Amino acid sequence: MPQSPDLLAERLARLKSDFPDLFTDEGRLNPAELQRLVGEGESERYEFRWHGKGEAKRRAFMPTTAALNYDASRSMNPDQARGNLIIEGENLEVLKLLLSSYRGQVKCIYIDPPYNTGKDFVYSDNYTQDKRPYWEQTGVTEGGVKVDTNAQADGRYHSNWLNMIYPRLLVARQLLREDGVVMVSIDDYEIDNLRRTMDEAFGEENHVATLVWEKGRKNDAKLFSVGHEYMAVYAKDLQALKDAKTIWREAKPGAKEIWDEYVRLRKTHGESDLAIEADLTEWFRNLPAGHASKRLARYRRVDSNGPWRDRDISWPGGGGPRYDVLHKDTGLPCKVPERGWGISAPDEMQRQIDLDLIVFRADHTEPPFRKAHLRPVADELDPENGLDEEDENATADPDDAGLAMQVRGSCIYKQSQVAVKALRKLMGAKVFPNPKDYEELAKLIQYVTGGDPCALVLDFFGGSGSTAHAVLKLNREDGGNRQFVTVQLPEEIKPKEAAYKQGYRKISDITIDRVKRVIAGTGDKPQPLDAGFKVFSLVKSNFPRVEFAPDPDKTEAENLIALKAYIQAKEASLFNVLPRELIQDEVFLKCGFQLDYQLERVTELTGNEVWRVSDSQATPRTAVVCFDTQLTAVTLDWFKAQTGRVILLEAALDTTMKWNLRHTLGARFIAF
Repeated sequence: MPQSPDLLAERLARLKSDFPDLFTDEGRLNPAELQRLVGEGESERYEFRWHGKGEAKRRAFMPTTAALNYDASRSMNPDQARGNLIIEGENLEVLKLLLSSYRGQVKCIYIDPPYNTGKDFVYSDNYTQDKRPYWEQTGVTEGGVKVDTNAQADGRYHSNWLNMIYPRLLVARQLLREDGVVMVSIDDYEIDNLRRTMDEAFGEENHVATLVWEKGRKNDAKLFSVGHEYMAVYAKDLQALKDAKTIWREAKPGAKEIWDEYVRLRKTHGESDLAIEADLTEWFRNLPAGHASKRLARYRRVDSNGPWRDRDISWPGGGGPRYDVLHKDTGLPCKVPERGWGISAPDEMQRQIDLDLIVFRADHTEPPFRKAHLRPVADELDPENGLDEEDENATADPDDAGLAMQVRGSCIYKQSQVAVKALRKLMGAKVFPNPKDYEELAKLIQYVTGGDPCALVLDFFGGSGSTAHAVLKLNREDGGNRQFVTVQLPEEIKPKEAAYKQGYRKISDITIDRVKRVIAGTGDKPQPLDAGFKVFSLVKSNFPRVEFAPDPDKTEAENLIALKAYIQAKEASLFNVLPRELIQDEVFLKCGFQLDYQLERVTELTGNEVWRVSDSQATPRTAVVCFDTQLTAVTLDWFKAQTGRVILLEAALDTTMKWNLRHTLGARFIAF
């Protein structure tokens, strides 16, 4: 049966490729050889253990045979979706399904999982796709996905939560790009366990920061008012970010307006930097006294990288290196700043001079200065050019206060009621408790993605849809083409809850409706967004699977007859009743196509319905596909002549056909 990638088999294959001596002649891993490789170790050692950890890890790497079905009735502007997805379903199974097409594609993951307060919902991970339809089971306590509260009286209170979050983090890591980042919100109940779990899933060395979000004071507290939450931030590969000289910065108030004016002037004056400088200086002069951009008026100089201002070139705090820097005109060594050069090595200084990031004064009697661009170029932010950001003895450069870009601190101060009121206004009523602040999320996503306008953002605890809202907000502001993938369990809403009285029956209904309202626009003069999304639902596979169970009251012969009849009925009915539209999503997703794929009919073939399929990945996946259960000789010959992948149904092929196609096409032939 078609399934998602088998991560356990992949891990064993990599291990066998690198260390074949660890495997027996039968190809099985030899634990004794592995133990000898790593050493016996100590009987007492530091490790993080809980009941069920081993099984939770195995669940993460087990493939799934489930599928996703497109729901056109709940989608919005699907032709404008551009990769935006809302997926209704159990998120561990959905993450596994996304592996085939989205592995290594996600730039940023943000999740707001259950905090394990004893009142929120915990996923029990007994999704069984061969029971009643999945969405009918949510909200019950037997069969399918069990959704229940995790009472503190339970002896495995923390273990239950860890067994929920651990496998999801393991699979989520596979989806991240090498320069990807994951952010997880949590509070005091599980912050310690979350950090340890993420250390295991992502590596302790990839911890970037743990942010504190102060959301307000509770004056009725008896001792301390605990109004903060945390956000654990990890990179998939922090060293890769450092090697790429990645530095995160955000714009100060007023910086965007300056850039917009620069862009306008560049269109007007073309390559004339002097003309732009003159008009930009006049623009600053005419700003009102209290305008935020007025404080950044030193950014009146212009080059090909945009507006810039001068910046001190000396080492903050003193004690910097001293070496000769020859003046470009006099050829004599420039005066060395009293605190030493702010660039550690002569060769790096010369490189920045060559890049036109250093400006010499009239002669060598004064030190040159550095350029600080409104939107810094990577070379002027190289951390090795000055202070090590982790140096505890470093002294801040007072000149930094006037820069247009700033590094974020690790504390966020914003009242939680701001997000509550914003959602209530958007939805017309209070339909969701404790929504995340989409404006703050937008800032964080922009920050950790380095302003990437095409970043793919994943949230597999979608809730009210705050992350999707944040992505749409960023795209509206800068014209970007970021995409969101939001996953939400179709968790039932109880009749006594306010959302139920507003007509919502599942949390995922709220997720979908919120994003629709954001795209449609609100207020007396709504301004709709040029955007859309597709809705998919998690379902059992449309392909043959074993649902037969022997009847203990019957003889072996009777059960064998019943089994043969079952198989014949399956083979006779499957593709006669399933149209292409019902099975194509499962086929394409498991063949590595993202869900924004496009189909084009091959008109030269008339005997069968043949399609070309492609998606919009950086390196697009392509194939030719036919879902017919009978193929003409002309069609078969045409497929044999193809140079790309060919996807056909098993039901359309006999043994000879399959052998010929495999012999001709090799691994490019895929049979479902």
